[in-house]
Amino acid sequence: MGKKGEGVKVVCTNKKARRDYHIEETLEAGLVLRGCEVKSLREGRAHLTDAYAWVQGGEAWISGLHISPYPHGRMEEQDPDRDKKLLLHAHEIRRLTGKTRQKGYTLIPLRVYFKGGYAKVELGLGTGKKHYDKREDLKKADAKREMERAFRRR
Repeated sequence: MGKKGEGVKVVCTNKKARRDYHIEETLEAGLVLRGCEVKSLREGRAHLTDAYAWVQGGEAWISGLHISPYPHGRMEEQDPDRDKKLLLHAHEIRRLTGKTRQKGYTLIPLRVYFKGGYAKVELGLGTGKKHYDKREDLKKADAKREMERAFRRR
């Protein structure tokens, strides 16, 4: 694990994101982490509940990404809820700044994974769903499930 050219190892996903937001586009960003955070991530000890990302001063940041402290590391150096910097190209940051200033757009972390040995975050650019949109999605999922059941009975 950790060699270049390896596949993708998903650490955690944000299950609420696609339920609560219309995701219009996604992009990949690198994560700036400390040594013990990387070891903890490799063990899958992280979660994205209530995580969000923002752009400020030409830099992208993520907040709410909880990485549990590594048990064999120095405890005084580990803050599980600190804001982490995201690595993006300057043109991507400029585009995201313009998009997030539009009404209703927000940056949502969708999943954290390792790709080629590097920790990455998949960010989604989207707008919040209204309550009736969520109900509509549930109705569609129920109808799809019923159709699949009917085909299996045949």
